[in-house]
Amino acid sequence: MSADQTLPPLPSQPEGVAWPTKAWPEGAPAPGTDTDELARLMDLAFSDPAPETMGETHAFLAVQGGRIVAERYWRDFTAAHTYPSWSEAKSITQALIGILVRDGKVDVHAPADVPEWQEAGDPRGAITLDMLLRMSSGLKFAEDYVDAGVSDVIEMLFGNGRDDVAAYAASQPLAHDPDTVWNYSSGTTNIVARCAARALGASGDAFRDFMFRELLAPIGMVSASPKFDAAGTFIGSSFCYCTARDFARFGLLYLRDGVWDGQRLLPEGWVDYARTPTPAVPEIETLKYGAHWWLGMAGPGSFSCNGYEGQYTVLAPEKDLILVRHGKSSLEAKEAVQGWMADVAECFA
Repeated sequence: MSADQTLPPLPSQPEGVAWPTKAWPEGAPAPGTDTDELARLMDLAFSDPAPETMGETHAFLAVQGGRIVAERYWRDFTAAHTYPSWSEAKSITQALIGILVRDGKVDVHAPADVPEWQEAGDPRGAITLDMLLRMSSGLKFAEDYVDAGVSDVIEMLFGNGRDDVAAYAASQPLAHDPDTVWNYSSGTTNIVARCAARALGASGDAFRDFMFRELLAPIGMVSASPKFDAAGTFIGSSFCYCTARDFARFGLLYLRDGVWDGQRLLPEGWVDYARTPTPAVPEIETLKYGAHWWLGMAGPGSFSCNGYEGQYTVLAPEKDLILVRHGKSSLEAKEAVQGWMADVAECFA
């Protein structure tokens, strides 16, 4: 793992602020926060009917200095509701790989343990977990949630690939030499999830137990509901339902450099690895990409878990800030919602 030395430092938990393993402490935003503009942005997002530009916002949560400083829900949604992760689950998968790195069970720079690629001369055998985590494997995969006719992700999650999502993804041929082209792909994450299961020697319920024992329970993410396919693979690309407060707990783990209440859950340097830019991301992408985390939504140094239809957990280290948003927004509204998140972050001092 190598880290970008220009990364902003990650803040530590303020003295006297309780870790939210059981319950979130509450407080006020930092002095100097533009609370009037924050209130205006909240009223816009939670308009009823929902604004056409953004679609529906079902839940919003802001954590600063380890305390909830703003929280709001739409209509009948509440803090007890669990919300879809969609691709926020990819960052949870990255955390699971980090735990296996911590325990010496995987090496992200070694060829990935993928049975379909083991024949002599198969060029896919050179693909590493690092390339998969950075979406630079070179595998063919069409990430299209609208046109089922050309969409590998729809076929994988809901079509012929749904019973064994990793096998479907691993069967794809190379479209480019490994580590030369960036291509966002849910298939690669499900290959990563199966690699995690193989390294652990556990799938299905045993892998779920590992997730809760090593990651979810220690930080209080008790609402988490990860989904598995018929082959027993965690569908790490797309499916781990949680409350907004539990997504914020996951964000806090990363904002605190993988340490929770004095216990290091993720290996040293793993969060920096997640937020170090991947070189091959094309200029047409609004945001940059790290290792299963997006970069830059809330300004330089910010990093985020991003999911379909506007599910976001955004971390801004320089403000010790976490923003969580869940809702139902069209692809056409994606840039408007991301812009709204950036505007909200700008309100905070």
